Amino acid sequence: MMALGMFVFSLPTLAYQEQQRKSGWRHARSGRVGAIDATQFLGRENDRISLSGAAYAELMAGRASLDQLRDMAAEGKAWPLVDGTGRVHGAFVITDIDEGLKEFFPDGTPRKIDFSIELLEVAQDAGVTA
Repeated sequence: MMALGMFVFSLPTLAYQEQQRKSGWRHARSGRVGAIDATQFLGRENDRISLSGAAYAELMAGRASLDQLRDMAAEGKAWPLVDGTGRVHGAFVITDIDEGLKEFFPDGTPRKIDFSIELLEVAQDAGVTA
């Protein structure tokens, strides 16, 4: 599916069901009397990628995988993001991880974990870890 650094999103680890990418471009505005604002193109914004899905205890190590991603996020490092076709999307940091636990076993272990992960593109020279 995709790899962030050495973490591979897959059925045994954490398989996402939805991926969204947001791209933007900056335009500075300067107000003018009696006319619309003047604008100046400043360049593109950092892309944001959102991954979301559900992890089932019977199929994957969702909790351990989310903990591994949290550890990666806590390092504050940028990681290369590569999809399954080999396309390199650039360097990304993990900015948010959300999880919801549902459908519990008798011992309190969740059968299902709904998750979402937010990634932010950073400059290639921002200390990317391989």
